[in-house]
Amino acid sequence: MGFIGFKGAKLKRPEYFKRIILFILVSIVILAQMALFGEVWYSEYRGQIESPFWYRGNVALIALYGLMFFLFSQVFGGLKIGYMKKSDVIYTMILSVICTNVIAYVQITLINRWFLSALPLVMVGAIGIVIGVIWVFVSDAIYIKLYPPRKMLIIYGEYKPDDFIEKLAKRSEKYTVHGVMNVEVGEKEIKKSIRDYEAVIVWDLPSQVRNEYLKYCFSNSIRCYVTPKISDIIIQGADRIHLFDTPLLLSRNKGMSAEQAFVKRLIDIIISLIGIIIASPIMLLIAIAIKAYDRGPIFYHQERTTIAGKAFMIHKFRSMRMNSEKDGAILASKNDSRITSVGKVLRNTHFDELPQLFNIIVGDMSIVGPRPERKAFIREYTKSIPEFPYRLKVKAGLTGYAQVFGKYNTTPYDKLKLDLFYIQNYSLFLDLKLMFMTFRILFQKETSEGVKDGQRSASPVAMEKEKSEEEQ
Repeated sequence: MGFIGFKGAKLKRPEYFKRIILFILVSIVILAQMALFGEVWYSEYRGQIESPFWYRGNVALIALYGLMFFLFSQVFGGLKIGYMKKSDVIYTMILSVICTNVIAYVQITLINRWFLSALPLVMVGAIGIVIGVIWVFVSDAIYIKLYPPRKMLIIYGEYKPDDFIEKLAKRSEKYTVHGVMNVEVGEKEIKKSIRDYEAVIVWDLPSQVRNEYLKYCFSNSIRCYVTPKISDIIIQGADRIHLFDTPLLLSRNKGMSAEQAFVKRLIDIIISLIGIIIASPIMLLIAIAIKAYDRGPIFYHQERTTIAGKAFMIHKFRSMRMNSEKDGAILASKNDSRITSVGKVLRNTHFDELPQLFNIIVGDMSIVGPRPERKAFIREYTKSIPEFPYRLKVKAGLTGYAQVFGKYNTTPYDKLKLDLFYIQNYSLFLDLKLMFMTFRILFQKETSEGVKDGQRSASPVAMEKEKSEEEQ
């Protein structure tokens, strides 16, 4: 036991210092943004306000600016150096600066009781973005220098993790696979090899076998990544109960409570109404562009399913040529010839989804929830994933967990797991966070990337590789 404790303490020290370094780096960018705002407040705005603050009021306003920047960065993920891709951190940093300065301008307007020129804040925002981008490059370089990618071992079962390794290769600055071992090699040999690595990925293993390696890594203070099963996600959202000295986990499995559903519906109505008003000019331009392109219908209507399997007609701007599904339901592929020139722009920006705000108004959908699927695809996916209908425990959504963290061509099994993360961990804060994070993916082309050419759905044989072990 002494050896294990010593090894655990030894491994915690780098993690401890990493958190300190990240704290210092984050503090630097927040203070830099606050300094920029402080400068423009004192030099431009304070003198134009009839009753300016005293010293403490000025400091409080600048501190509030820093707090808003931090909160937006946390929501968008703009401060997650070493966790997110550098390009994603830059994009979210830009969003954080823009949102913070918009709120700051509203505050200044309320303080002055009338509009002042927004140009100084626009300039501050532009400089803040430049500073933020430089900070991302410098911080990322420091992080990689101090904490290079860990030497990782993948332990797999029946199916080879080739696709998964390809994903890891795209984040080579964080993940490097130095070894791959099949579980058939034997527990003794694998445990012996684990000690030669800094991290282990337990991929696609039956729960009983997986738990053995998970506990072994825990006892030896070795970082362990695990691909969760459906049951793991359900348990994760369970309530903790103590029956005297016996801990219990209670999984209610009923979706949202009545109070949650009421508040969620109220927010849906308010936000969708505001969204329709703001997006009206954009929707008018889109309608004109679609009509001018091929004289065809502007809207596309299709039957989808929502909570409890209820069918409804979803409304979208038409992005494909007319009669594109005369041969049956087919998901869009990467180089789909059915997509029009206007449709490509709409899909890349997700603007084809704007008419669904009207679906939300009438109650067919929610702002946040699992994406509504077609009945044909639900039947197909359920054949190999009996748990797929679990997504129907809540109302379908315009955006959601799977939309933010997944892609258009994410396999149904992975989409199910992402949606269950949302359902089992639902909260009003999570809804608000996902709404804000949706802005992060609007202009990221990879999130709308279609399935492989020739596929009729996102249901390749690979999606069944984890499912086959689910009941084990």
